[in-house]
Amino acid sequence: MKSTVSNEILVNITAQEIRVALMEGGVVQELHIEQANNPGVIGNIYNGRISRVLPGMQAAFIDIGLDCPAFLHVTDIFNPHQGDKIGRPIEKMLHEGENILVQVIKDSIGNKKARLSTQISIVGRMLVYLPQESSIAISQRIEDKIERELLREKLQRLIPAVEEGGYIIRTMARAASEASLLADVRYLHKLWLNIKKDFLSTFLPTLLYQDLNLSHRILRDFVNDDTVRILVDSQEIFQKMIIFTQEYMTDITKRVECYIGKPPLFDLYRVEDEVVKSLARQVNLKSGGYLVFDQTEALIVVDVNTGKFVGVYSFEDTILKTNLEAVFAIAHQLRLRNLGGIIVIDFIDMENKEHRSTVLVELRKALMRDRMRSTVHGFTKLGLVEMTRKRIQGNLASVVGP
Repeated sequence: MKSTVSNEILVNITAQEIRVALMEGGVVQELHIEQANNPGVIGNIYNGRISRVLPGMQAAFIDIGLDCPAFLHVTDIFNPHQGDKIGRPIEKMLHEGENILVQVIKDSIGNKKARLSTQISIVGRMLVYLPQESSIAISQRIEDKIERELLREKLQRLIPAVEEGGYIIRTMARAASEASLLADVRYLHKLWLNIKKDFLSTFLPTLLYQDLNLSHRILRDFVNDDTVRILVDSQEIFQKMIIFTQEYMTDITKRVECYIGKPPLFDLYRVEDEVVKSLARQVNLKSGGYLVFDQTEALIVVDVNTGKFVGVYSFEDTILKTNLEAVFAIAHQLRLRNLGGIIVIDFIDMENKEHRSTVLVELRKALMRDRMRSTVHGFTKLGLVEMTRKRIQGNLASVVGP
């Protein structure tokens, strides 16, 4: 379903880092930062060497050429027999000193090492190529059953019968021509053939495929029909982005613009102010209530308080209004701060079951715009809401620093 809220993407370039702000309705929703001396490795594919197998943890440490080894759990080892939930023990599959083809699925976070998978996926503009699979899946964001089936049939006609692998059809493919889809199929398949060839010809831990840098990745992954423009404040990067779009995404070339104004781009859009607010423990609500965010190593706790808000009707209505206002602020802050893992929300106590149900419905609805998958589990016996949000990299505070 197409959104009615237009968005802009701001790209700020310095010698130290690339910063990207996603604006929706003039408000900062997400901020992504890639440091020049510490680029992320998510999506990268490596020829790794098994340095240690740990049967007790059903895991292994893999040397992929970084400063420290990465972590591979048995559940992330590709199993062609999907019905086999148990699988073989890791010590039967991996042996120290052997080479293994792996992909990074999570950056190192704090003391946790980068996490690997042997199930490879290569992201294109319209498709995700899964060379070890054989089926065609559709993005969950495409909800219409008829549209999903038509897209599957269209792609099936384009895939050569002799070609191995499966695909995930991304939302960007909805309006794509057959020629565009076929170009993506050929590009991804050729990329995979080169990765396999390099894997067989190298023996040391080696980077075989590096995902796009942040300025190009946002063009591939963030731009949609609601994006009115992409503003970049570097002439050099602007030219590179134009070349990239002309080769792979001609439909958005005209939306990429170079910002040449005097005020810094992020100051003009008040992005810096939002960053400062997102690093604070307390977030004020317009009604006078406020949220408190506390983060531990195991989970994130959000406490909702009425503060100065006393309402004009009944006490129950005051509580409901504050909790509903908090729902949208929480969904916004989770995206902006890039918080993930287990999240516990302590809403103001509601005796009314209908009010509780309304809060849960609105929370799920508010999280639907989030690119990261989240699951709301509902109220516990203690009246707390438990939810999870997928975490694949560090939060904003860990990147921006104190």
